[in-house]
Amino acid sequence: MRTVIEKIIEGEEIQNQQKIEAAAAILREGGLVAFPTETVYGLGADALNPLAAARIYQAKGRPSDNPLIVHISCMEDLNKIAAYIPQKARKLAERFWPGPLTMIFPKRSIVPAETTGGLGTVAVRMPSHPAALALIEAAGGYIAAPSANTSGRPSPTRAEHVAQDMDGRIPMILDGGAVGIGIESTIVDFSEEIPMVLRPGYVTPDMIREVIGEARIDPGLGEERSDIHPKAPGMKYKHYAPKAELILVNGAQERVQQTINSLTREAMESGKAAGVIGTDESCGCYRYGIVKSIGTRNDEDTIARHLYGILREFDEMNVDIIYSESFSTPRIGQAIMNRMLKAAGHQVIEV
Repeated sequence: MRTVIEKIIEGEEIQNQQKIEAAAAILREGGLVAFPTETVYGLGADALNPLAAARIYQAKGRPSDNPLIVHISCMEDLNKIAAYIPQKARKLAERFWPGPLTMIFPKRSIVPAETTGGLGTVAVRMPSHPAALALIEAAGGYIAAPSANTSGRPSPTRAEHVAQDMDGRIPMILDGGAVGIGIESTIVDFSEEIPMVLRPGYVTPDMIREVIGEARIDPGLGEERSDIHPKAPGMKYKHYAPKAELILVNGAQERVQQTINSLTREAMESGKAAGVIGTDESCGCYRYGIVKSIGTRNDEDTIARHLYGILREFDEMNVDIIYSESFSTPRIGQAIMNRMLKAAGHQVIEV
């Protein structure tokens, strides 16, 4: 299969709409299209077509019990796929939709099991990216879309990342440039009486509680324990991982830098190609290996935005091991560290 990349260019509305219509036609016919959202690139299919949804799992190599998120473009469409929408969920939608928030509801029968991973619930979000909204509307209103990468790999934040994993597997990629946020949406489960955060993201638990009051956090989101598992099926799988071994180093900044320098030197002396993930403020302190800045601690959004891209850069450089600072930043640090811990297989050195 030949994969066509169509670039969405600001100011070229007519040409952009033609590209979106072509992508929508592929989706209506049961095919797959990768497209930009404000979080990461999604791999889209008609959410109400079971054969199309099944093609997503095949293209990604994704476990079939890992539900897909249904993307919509207007609130009216939510009523057609959710059997019950609590008032608290409507309040969150008023505050955060369109945006990086996914909510889970009991599903209507129109949503096939292939889209929901066999569950009786459906995960739904309304993205804020204009190309995504236009594509959803043109395709019929319901696009199932996980991240557009092969399962387990770092999520794509640029069209070229999608092409690295999906070239030859899907007919089209809509290239909308670099995404704005860089980590997946927050997931809140409304299938039980007390809403529960199943995946941290740009919309934080504190932001959610400000709108609806009580909200729990899935206890399985903490460090891996044999007796507690995340409620969201997708969170039990390895995610976001580079090809190299990734190890996080956590503690006082000066000790972290000393430890990474020592470990990197030892790795290189043993014949390994080593990488280091630091920040604009700290990169000058590292003396060994390939050193890359993930962003600045003065703007935690830059850390989230560059996370997956930097892991893919190290893949291209064929490093064997990566040592990274930890990033427990004030607002979205939980979301950033959730992704990094998954990518590292929870390998953390405390100093």
